[in-house]
Amino acid sequence: MRISIFGMGYVGAVCAACLAKRGNTIIGVDVSDDKVEMINNGKSPIVETGLGDLLSEGVREGRISATTNAKEAIANSDISFICVGTPSMKNGGLKLDFIQTVCREIAEAIAEKDEYHTIVVRSTVLPGTVNEFIRPIIEDYSGKKLGQGFGLAVNPEFLRESTAIKDYNQPPMTVIGAEDDISIELLTQLYSDLDAPLIVKPIEVAEMVKYSCNVWHATKVAFANEIGAIAKAAGVDGRDVMDIVCEDKSLNISKYYMKPGFAFGGSCLPKDVRALTYKANQMDVSVPLLDSIMNSNETHVKKAYDIVTSFQSRKIGLLGLSFKAGTDDLRESPLVELAEMLIGKGFDLKIFDENVKYASVHGANKEYINAKIPHVSNLLNDELEDVVDHADIIIIGNPDQKFKSIIPLNTSYAGNKRIVDLVGFMESASTESQHGICW
Repeated sequence: MRISIFGMGYVGAVCAACLAKRGNTIIGVDVSDDKVEMINNGKSPIVETGLGDLLSEGVREGRISATTNAKEAIANSDISFICVGTPSMKNGGLKLDFIQTVCREIAEAIAEKDEYHTIVVRSTVLPGTVNEFIRPIIEDYSGKKLGQGFGLAVNPEFLRESTAIKDYNQPPMTVIGAEDDISIELLTQLYSDLDAPLIVKPIEVAEMVKYSCNVWHATKVAFANEIGAIAKAAGVDGRDVMDIVCEDKSLNISKYYMKPGFAFGGSCLPKDVRALTYKANQMDVSVPLLDSIMNSNETHVKKAYDIVTSFQSRKIGLLGLSFKAGTDDLRESPLVELAEMLIGKGFDLKIFDENVKYASVHGANKEYINAKIPHVSNLLNDELEDVVDHADIIIIGNPDQKFKSIIPLNTSYAGNKRIVDLVGFMESASTESQHGICW
């Protein structure tokens, strides 16, 4: 393919070299005469292992050139990658001046083209930037509409400095955010030789993915550092601790727990978070990340309460009371906390949880239920249908499959009732009648 890359910095130079190695023709575009000269001489404008050799090879074989002329680059390419910087402002927001300038140059150039031109954003931008900021600029200055004359996509990069070429050639995944078929088809073809899952999603999802990955990486570093600090203060080598933690691939290093949903609860997680942070504070070890966990969890319960109480009706059915399906354990269940908040505000609440109902009569938790939460347990009903018939707002609280099959969220079973889904049974994002806590 004929590709122009705007921005010959870290991302742009690596992409140029790796795409050229695969046989594509690359035109690099940059405002810096020095960078353009270096690229045209086969030299790397940045320090990155192996990059200079790839650039030199690409230039020597006629697959890489560079220019400061945007119109020339657009006229001789079919796809443009935007790889300019998006530096932080003092308030933490992104400075989009470089993006704005490049988009205007590209738009003015494609205004003079008859052929369809695909524009791909590789710069890291916040969700909404492409459709709310970039797209209007391109449409205004090109006189064309998205899907009619030009395509627009987001293709986040996952490159680490010093291993960028390896990361490019062996990515964990390739993410394409686009709505127009031509752009999706071109990028799918461009990355067809990479041995990695190719994932096509809406533009905003692709924008959010890059931030989610980087913030997760930052969180892991902060977590390991705080565990190490507590361990050292307790006379333990934190490296030994985290080495063992990472041996668990079923829960610790896995997809488990990595899905948006409701707050955590049960007899272990809340208790252990509090205990470890208490120990840290006793030893005067600062652990701001760990200290924030319980507050974050409580905020999520409040978020569910706010969704439920945003509607007019006061008749509510809560499906599930234990902190997860298949158990009668109510200790620190966030659903109990939610129920108590609703009861306290006078809502007409009925609850169905067959495991808890059984435990209130026969189970080992009978004493706990009767002593600690009799005001909640008194609202338990024997029949699911009675709770559904009573409620105008149905809260799906835990992932008991009965709730998914008896109240399909995409049928008329629930009539005009509103569904508040805390577990992820919904197949799509929130609608007028179905409301997800994180979707």
